[in-house]
Amino acid sequence: MQASMLRTALILGLICVTGPFAIDMYLPALPAIEAALGTSVSGAQLTLVAYFLAYGVSQLVYGPLSDQIGRKKTLLIGMSIFAVGSVICASAPTIEVLVIGRLVQGMGGATVMVIPRAIIRDMYTGAQATRLMATIMLVISISPMLAPLAGSGIVAFGSWREIFLVMGVFAALSLTLAQVTLPETLKPDRRRKVNIKELSRSCGILLRDPVFLGLTFIAGFGMASFFLFVSSASFVYTGEYGLTPTEFSLAFAFNAVGFFIATQMAGRLAEAWGLATLIGRGVIGFATCATVLALLELAGFQGMWVLLIGLFLAYACLGVVIPSAMVAALDAHGRRAGMASSLSGSMTMMISAACIGLSTPFFDGTALPMVVSIALCGLAAVGLVIVTMPKLRQQQMELATA
Repeated sequence: MQASMLRTALILGLICVTGPFAIDMYLPALPAIEAALGTSVSGAQLTLVAYFLAYGVSQLVYGPLSDQIGRKKTLLIGMSIFAVGSVICASAPTIEVLVIGRLVQGMGGATVMVIPRAIIRDMYTGAQATRLMATIMLVISISPMLAPLAGSGIVAFGSWREIFLVMGVFAALSLTLAQVTLPETLKPDRRRKVNIKELSRSCGILLRDPVFLGLTFIAGFGMASFFLFVSSASFVYTGEYGLTPTEFSLAFAFNAVGFFIATQMAGRLAEAWGLATLIGRGVIGFATCATVLALLELAGFQGMWVLLIGLFLAYACLGVVIPSAMVAALDAHGRRAGMASSLSGSMTMMISAACIGLSTPFFDGTALPMVVSIALCGLAAVGLVIVTMPKLRQQQMELATA
């Protein structure tokens, strides 16, 4: 990878990691939040659902806004809102106020989902974009490995409230780095004013593109499966298996690291196999591993190591799918990269929120509802792959000859 691309990847990765940190860092504290605010497991999980909903819906704003005022100004607005939400969360006296704070955090944090992807599309397409996205995800990989450990460390010396203050400080530092070191990739002559007619037209074009929709839903069900794990893991590992917050953080990191190791293979595999083949094989591998794990749980093989290894293998397969599907969805929409990034990211997070919301009533503190929900997401993605991959191959041939 060229030095300039590596530098861009590192900067964008540090920006992007703010969003996952807002999810992963407070996971070890979810049981403590449940106890401190006198709520239930479902109430604690609602703080995640609120974040995902706001995170998803707000992306529809940031893409068009960045197309008009530029990527860096939009990032500044979003990170400022995120910091305000962090303060609300840190001072929340009730679970209702905490949910509101998480909504505000999600509204601001959504910018780190949209802007880096739009910047990548400003600069690269195809396998190069996949490689850059994969490198960014390597930087993001510090989140599932370090964020829960950092959160459990903060709880050990303070309380869950300090976790949200640290989130706000981290966001401010990331924003400062971006403003100082990151160039504006959308030049003034390429900017477009936001208007309802143009937004409707762009949305119509995107929503009529079966490849864009198929890839977005594939990424959506993939991300949903991961966030189903995120929303339930702390209760499963500390409740069913009796792990401490620190031990849970290590188990969580083990499950997540397979995903991020695999992302680093995505660029090379995309060049060797093509994006359509890579996405198809990755989804099938993920669905197979997740389904086998669910069947083992149903058959009574419910040991912690069965869960750890099964999820490691499943998410390793998923690791080549997410970055590939994300960049492939935008390949044919360079003229509306901001809007395409917004709509794709919004739909992805809304799918995640919906899946968590649908699975929450069935959660009983054990791993079984979690792994069955993950397997169902994998099977849904397989169905989408069967329909979408032939159309993606055709689209890529047309782009190559255009």
